[in-house]
Amino acid sequence: MKKIAVFGGAGQLGTELRAEFLARGYQVEATDRSNVDITDAARVERALAQFDPAIVLNAAAYNQVDIAEKEPVAAFQVNALAVRNLAMACRQTDAKLVHFSTDYVFDGLAGRAYREEDETHPLGAYAVSKLAGELYARAYLDQALIIRTSGVYGPAGLGTARGNFVEMMLRLAANGQTIRVVEDHSASPTYAPALAARTADLVERGAIGIFHLGGGSPISWFDWAGKIFRAAGLNPPLKATTEREFRTPARRPKYSALSNAKAEALGIAPMPSLDQAIRTYLEARAERLAAG
Repeated sequence: MKKIAVFGGAGQLGTELRAEFLARGYQVEATDRSNVDITDAARVERALAQFDPAIVLNAAAYNQVDIAEKEPVAAFQVNALAVRNLAMACRQTDAKLVHFSTDYVFDGLAGRAYREEDETHPLGAYAVSKLAGELYARAYLDQALIIRTSGVYGPAGLGTARGNFVEMMLRLAANGQTIRVVEDHSASPTYAPALAARTADLVERGAIGIFHLGGGSPISWFDWAGKIFRAAGLNPPLKATTEREFRTPARRPKYSALSNAKAEALGIAPMPSLDQAIRTYLEARAERLAAG
């Protein structure tokens, strides 16, 4: 039975990766920051030496995009130097590293969905740290698999401190106030269980290098909010705004949708449509709430 280690195992993606690989018959060891701090190189080396996994999945990340502008070192430690720690430990144990990156490595000026070979141009501290993580993985390992994704949301977001965009929209709707969402920024919101399943498919095909796995179709955050409310049977006051009106500390790519064509050419199933994914999410969310 193949062993898999999941770092960031308590997060939205880590939770789904653990479930997916367990369902496929793997032995899975999932850790989070409370038991293995991946910024501690010695601790990472010990953890991998003890469990001796064939595959290491890194779903841990510092993803507070705006706060990273004030504390770039903290973002770099988790998103870049910790990936170096994992890559070096994987070299020692001959484990395959699967690392998750982001659409934010691009500047959003291409005007179309980004492909793996497109030139990167990060716009802020978070984005720089994530690109550096990719570079560290590729610098130390020849067989690393790097998966870039976008706007991940999964049922585990109900129990995580920062939640996700869907949870934020539902929370704002419950407050009854006008909700302002940018309409001039678009991405590929990605359903975590679907991402986990396709990650497992890539791993089982022995894929290496960089792959994009973004969800469904490109959509503006304003239109995505509208889909969420319609699927949830809600009709809160929703107003479109723009980057100019809604300034944030960090610059963000305006159009960072990802093309999954490379993965699909390998036989990886297309992502579910956004409508299907949000329905599935809300059903899974209701089940979690009912279970307490």
